[in-house]
Amino acid sequence: MSQEQLDKPITYDVKEEAEKIPATEEKEKGVVADASGEQAKGEEVNEKKVAANPPASEGTITIGEALEAAVLTAGNKPVEWSDAAAIQAAEVRATGRTNIMPGGVAASAQSAATLNARANSDDDKTTLAVVLAGARSKLPSDKPATRKDAEGVTGAEMRNDPHLTTFPTGVAASVAAAARINQAK
Repeated sequence: MSQEQLDKPITYDVKEEAEKIPATEEKEKGVVADASGEQAKGEEVNEKKVAANPPASEGTITIGEALEAAVLTAGNKPVEWSDAAAIQAAEVRATGRTNIMPGGVAASAQSAATLNARANSDDDKTTLAVVLAGARSKLPSDKPATRKDAEGVTGAEMRNDPHLTTFPTGVAASVAAAARINQAK
């Protein structure tokens, strides 16, 4: 699989997927193939269809999408501790897990904030665009952004900022905008 395929976001047609899935669990029978790619004779395997990132309600903006939107508005901003805290809060709210996943968005943000605090010039600092690129694919699960999610992310960003403020177009602002749009629907 190429890097381009790995970076490409997973998209779903919710109506089409809903029509495919009956009320009971469906198993798909597939034929086992050997390492050479040839079909093995008579062998079958039962596999469950499981979506990596289940589709959210149609027309809502998820927390992962809000994180990716922050790249468009504040992508050139170097990652600071407040950004890392906001990203961690967003990941916790999206996944429902209280611990940071190794290799996840929050872990990358914390690492970038640590390195940026030690960097001598702005050119050596890691930006939000690098950390948040492909955020949806790095989250094992995602959910639509709500007002409580926006409040939690905003609080985390403010608590970790020396001036107790948020960046106007940063992570908290993106999640808050997503929550406002979702609430209006």
